[in-house]
Amino acid sequence: MAFVESPVQLLNVLEWAYATGRSGSSAPAPPHAPKPLRAGVPRQPDGRTDSRTDGRTAGGPAGEPGAPAAGGREDPPAPVTPPDTGLVIVVLAPHDPMTRGQLRRMAELARDHGHRLRWEEARGGPGAPLRTVAGLAGPLRRARRIVIGDPFSRYVQLLLPLTRARELVVVDDGTATMEFVSQLARGERLVRWHRRGSRGARDLAFAPVSASTRRRLTPNARRSVTVFTAMPVEAPPGVDVVRNDFAWTRAAFGPPRLTRGTDLVGTSLVETGVVDPERYLAAVAGLARAYGATRYFAHRRESTEKLHRIASGLGLEVVRPELPLELIARRGPIGRTVLSFPSTVVHTLPLALAGTGVTVAVCDIDPVWLTERASPRAEGFLSEVTDTASDVRRLPAMPLSAPSAVNTGHTPQATHPCG
Repeated sequence: MAFVESPVQLLNVLEWAYATGRSGSSAPAPPHAPKPLRAGVPRQPDGRTDSRTDGRTAGGPAGEPGAPAAGGREDPPAPVTPPDTGLVIVVLAPHDPMTRGQLRRMAELARDHGHRLRWEEARGGPGAPLRTVAGLAGPLRRARRIVIGDPFSRYVQLLLPLTRARELVVVDDGTATMEFVSQLARGERLVRWHRRGSRGARDLAFAPVSASTRRRLTPNARRSVTVFTAMPVEAPPGVDVVRNDFAWTRAAFGPPRLTRGTDLVGTSLVETGVVDPERYLAAVAGLARAYGATRYFAHRRESTEKLHRIASGLGLEVVRPELPLELIARRGPIGRTVLSFPSTVVHTLPLALAGTGVTVAVCDIDPVWLTERASPRAEGFLSEVTDTASDVRRLPAMPLSAPSAVNTGHTPQATHPCG
């Protein structure tokens, strides 16, 4: 069984299945042609797709294609069913509409490759957690192998004690994997890098569960632990690290058509409280001017208000992808240069786009951009994300001018946003 809560986690479960020979067919292409994958689709203000959204099953709530009935029942099968791989992917559905939409599209690809999907409305009300855990208890006890996408997830931490599996696999959840491996090696409690320690009684009450999770993710004579990752990590004692080189993505999509322009990749650092919004917008404005960026690929968690300011103030075409950026970029069209702030994509895009001629460039986060709410670890962690990225270009230092084009009404002090 595999447990995922984001599109990137589901993508990396598919990469793991392909790398370990657990994909439903020997060829990467699905047994029946899927609907075309578009770089972005028109969306309503709340993030829902319009009537052209793809989806083989219908009748989902809130306009979502292929949504399951309550109680975690699996979606109806696709018209053509490929061989069963024996892998059941459990989606612990989040609330965010953009994340849910991307998960729906990723679920289609997973079914195309022979995997069974079980959609759990794990956050669907006060009784949802108990129903979810109770419904999964039996399958968890029978599973020989457990694959998880987010070891920091409280849902995953509640479910892990129920398993008797002798093999645990952690697949990438982006840069969070780097922090997870470091904390596991140091024997520390599992805390996301952007959080400022405990948040009160709820965290204290959950501390024993988190400690139990860390122990279960520590290998011993009865249990092996593998980390499947594209991130630069050093294996803790006894943990196997398997390289994720995005072989499935490269085999199934592309090569992409390249445009003459430059694309800019957004981050959710503002939404997580790490980076000041005005300084972030000013940096986007400076990058767009200096490097001729014409499109802005939004992170699924970026706020509608911030994206509106980027589109209206800078004239950038804001694209809200319906799939993880690695797949969108591999299919194309994509710019010959892709600019990014420190994030997962500075490690994954060079792998997904290997051999295509695309240059991935990274712009550092200046420490003065950080908010007072940012974790003390934020500056060092973001620097590590950039410093350990290979096959990327570090952008030269560039003065940051006032963000008047973004209509912020606020002028930050002069800084150097890149390098």
